[in-house]
Amino acid sequence: MKKNSFLFFFLFNFLLISVTEAQQVPLSEQVQQPQQVQTLKIAFFTPLYLDSAFDAGYTYKFGKNFPKFLNPGLEFYQGAQMALDSLNKAGAPLEVFIYDSRSKTNPFNRQITRPEVTSADMIIAHASAVDVRPLADLAKQNNIPFISATFPNDAGIVNNPYYVMLNPTLKTHVESLYRYLQRNHAKDRVIVFRKNGAQEDQIRSYLRELSSNANNSLKLEFRDIGNDFTNFTLSQGMDTLRRTVAIAGSLDENFGNKLVQQLSALGTSNPITLIGMPTWDNLNLSKPEIKNIEVVYSTPFNFNAPSALNTKLTNEYVNNVNSRPTDMFYRGYETMLRFALLLLDTKKDVSSNLTRKGNYIFTQYEIQPVFINKENPTLDYFENKKLYYVRVVNGVKSLN
Repeated sequence: MKKNSFLFFFLFNFLLISVTEAQQVPLSEQVQQPQQVQTLKIAFFTPLYLDSAFDAGYTYKFGKNFPKFLNPGLEFYQGAQMALDSLNKAGAPLEVFIYDSRSKTNPFNRQITRPEVTSADMIIAHASAVDVRPLADLAKQNNIPFISATFPNDAGIVNNPYYVMLNPTLKTHVESLYRYLQRNHAKDRVIVFRKNGAQEDQIRSYLRELSSNANNSLKLEFRDIGNDFTNFTLSQGMDTLRRTVAIAGSLDENFGNKLVQQLSALGTSNPITLIGMPTWDNLNLSKPEIKNIEVVYSTPFNFNAPSALNTKLTNEYVNNVNSRPTDMFYRGYETMLRFALLLLDTKKDVSSNLTRKGNYIFTQYEIQPVFINKENPTLDYFENKKLYYVRVVNGVKSLN
């Protein structure tokens, strides 16, 4: 019950703040500074669904339960709050405005018109498809760096040097995957297992384009297996004496999970490396039946490496909530701390310093400008291009 009690207490207090139009700064994020020190403002958006959790009388609707849909935005906030506590203790001149981007009483479209948002020095958001474009447009109109911490899509945004994506696009993942194959599996047989679908077609298109333009081109086989494939379907043409590199050509987690299990059964007689998609962080690859196969997938974040800071944050979270945090907690902490420090260091010139190294918390970001139209290059946005490769063998994970 400790976990539920803590979360209910947090949500109730946050709700009281979020419905008060005149005050959007919870838990004394505003640091008192001498008058000559410039206070910098950050607008922070995360989906908390507080109107879904509480009725008009501030009574929690779900009793002793805590719905899963509340968790990602809440953990992102909790991580950011922990970072702000550290900054507050250090006397950082920051004023942070927190918004529940799923509020019904204070709708998102109204939130982004508030003067403290339109005059902010930085926007940080746990954003989705419906949030990214309005926030990016706002950032461009007001020359505000917008740090999108979670959404892995450019949302069709172009000519916007204020939009910063920390979660790389599918295209970036596929390009990195192709280079990984060139380095590690240039002489192996590579089969892309896929099913019908728009994203699946996009993955195939990216791979074909890379093969046609690469100096050290890979020979890729594309095999359409649908959703009802079997061990026999996958085993056709495999060589027991030669390693087969199988690529999951779909973001569908159910497809990926089935592919892992079926290929694992074949691994006793066939040397197999299975390359997964970035969504595979959500798969349980530690099951005892998943063995005799090497699984590799890409991820832009590195929160599992042991460190004193990781241990400290985890212990503090567990003591408060009686549960281990997910990656979203660490994303909130890292995003707020790293980019708040960058803002404090560069003041009004964040965009010119996005590509510089340093201030690493967990992840060694490689933020680079993106130019979509190569013939008429215009800076369209910034994107993190750094990807780590997670290797899983018999349930044990390591960075490859």
